[in-house]
Amino acid sequence: MIGFLRGQLLDRLETELLVEVAGVGYRVKVSTRTLRNVGAEGSEVMLHVYHHRNPDVEAFYGFDSIFERRLFEGMLAANRVGPALAMSIMETHDAASLQRVLQSGDVKALTLVPGVGPKTAQRLLVELQACLDVPGLAPAPGPVGGPSDTHSDLREALVEMGFGLEKVAEVLAELPEEESEEELLRLALQALGAGN
Repeated sequence: MIGFLRGQLLDRLETELLVEVAGVGYRVKVSTRTLRNVGAEGSEVMLHVYHHRNPDVEAFYGFDSIFERRLFEGMLAANRVGPALAMSIMETHDAASLQRVLQSGDVKALTLVPGVGPKTAQRLLVELQACLDVPGLAPAPGPVGGPSDTHSDLREALVEMGFGLEKVAEVLAELPEEESEEELLRLALQALGAGN
């Protein structure tokens, strides 16, 4: 199985690169983030790739790092997650953002992925927490399926106070589990710049 491609970048399209390797042109689907990071046409590129094959289609998906490729492959192990949805998730959340989403059980953040509603987001959260066994991407502590009730309530309250969902999720992921709700709220507000 092909793990990476190194060659000359011949063309760049909206979601795809054409890379020549030893006289063969490979069409590689990439995220806009990867598209921004590759060099100009004519330059040498190196992409970690996932080779997707089924009876109807054969495609390459390219990534800047081996970690991103493993993350993509991990998502494909989840029920009803194909390459298009996995790519869409990675388009919406980079690896660090997705880590925070999974660790904090942030269902609402998954609804930011185009075409993913609340019910699908809840299923995806549980599936991804179970399937993504990639270093640095540990499932959320506590029961699989979401954060503790206290953290969930805090997230709701902080978002209602006007703090951004991603920043709130980041702060909550850093808070200790064993503190009281009042102390967690004080610490969260302090971290968000609104406390004493």
